[in-house]
Amino acid sequence: MPKKIATTVYITEEQQQLLKELNQRSRVPIAEFIRQGIDLVLYKYQDLLPGQIPLEPLPLGRPQPDVDDTARIEL
Repeated sequence: MPKKIATTVYITEEQQQLLKELNQRSRVPIAEFIRQGIDLVLYKYQDLLPGQIPLEPLPLGRPQPDVDDTARIEL
């Protein structure tokens, strides 16, 4: 597993509330959901990253980037 670094991310109160609810129901850490979201954005825009080799497909168990469910979270 790659080394993780600490960073600060500002999210809305609604995003925080929904992430907490998702965490309570799934027992997946909020940080993991945020990392998955970052992975989706990096994969989607990989062609805009100069000098980068193409990213590998996302591992099984993560949402596929061609499905845009970012605005819809069903709890």
